[in-house]
Amino acid sequence: MSRCNSYSDRTVGRKEGKDKGFFIKPVLLYSFSFFFTPNIINFFISMRKFLSYGPLLIIIAASLWALDGIIRRSLYSLPSITIVFYEHLFGAVILLPYLIKTFSKEGLTRKEFFLLLFISMFSGVLGTLWFTTALLKTSFISFSVVYLIQKLQPIFAISAAAIVLKEKITKSYIKWAVLALVAAYFVTFKNGYVNLATGTGTVIAALYALGAAFAWGSSTAFSKLALVKRPSIYVTSLRFVLTSILALGMVFVLGQSKSLASPTFSQLSRFLLIAVSTGMVSVAIYYRGLKKVQANVSTILELVYPLLAVFIDATLYKSFLAPTQYLAGAILLFGIYKISQIQQKELKNN
Repeated sequence: MSRCNSYSDRTVGRKEGKDKGFFIKPVLLYSFSFFFTPNIINFFISMRKFLSYGPLLIIIAASLWALDGIIRRSLYSLPSITIVFYEHLFGAVILLPYLIKTFSKEGLTRKEFFLLLFISMFSGVLGTLWFTTALLKTSFISFSVVYLIQKLQPIFAISAAAIVLKEKITKSYIKWAVLALVAAYFVTFKNGYVNLATGTGTVIAALYALGAAFAWGSSTAFSKLALVKRPSIYVTSLRFVLTSILALGMVFVLGQSKSLASPTFSQLSRFLLIAVSTGMVSVAIYYRGLKKVQANVSTILELVYPLLAVFIDATLYKSFLAPTQYLAGAILLFGIYKISQIQQKELKNN
């Protein structure tokens, strides 16, 4: 009798739309049981192990940077400093709630503030500004020159790491670093030939790219220093907020204040896309990896960027590679693999 009444009640409830929980409850119960099973616990453990593998995170960040040129193509009607400001502003806005919540707990010493100020100015403002300006100067024709000279940043990073962090430079590291740099050269330039006959514009672009290499390379060691006692996401948040403020000041200093109202809705959506991919997110991943990797090793791992950039250029824009570039790409990957092995061995010894 009670079974019949129960069935009747459910039938009436379904007809009246009152028993939505009849279908929802089993789903919720299943979901609840799933989240408390050993499977999901193992999943989170594996994710934690994944996030602890520094070299892989550096490579992922570098791979995201390779997509940057595709996303930025619709932004070059804007002044370079305006692009720098907006891409950091969107990242800062996304991270601001986290920063407000954690700042009172984490705090910031005077030394850390000036350290982050240096990183924000050099890596955030100047590095991005000079690199963006270099790409504007080439008018999408000779990206390879910009990419090569920008990849000279290991020279600056290794020098800064040796001076600031007292990191030891081994002969084995130098051997594979040189090989990776040479391979990156042949990946970037078809048959190893650099065409400088395109006028002074290319030379000026090269100088801007060299400035970006100096800014980003030297900042790597200081970023490593800033991550010693602070969570990587906390440092990322502070860097984006400080860079936004500094970039806004640079907009007015360079007389580009009117350009702040220039971006279209489509361009603003691109800035948001940059923030959640090649900008803020990639920097957060990079800083997480940098906590586990020596500064000189991380800079070489970033050389995956030009390799992937050339591959994207071939697949999307039908700019196919020469045989020497394919060979150099394989050598570059092998060099990155050997450097990762050196880094893991150093961590075990320490």
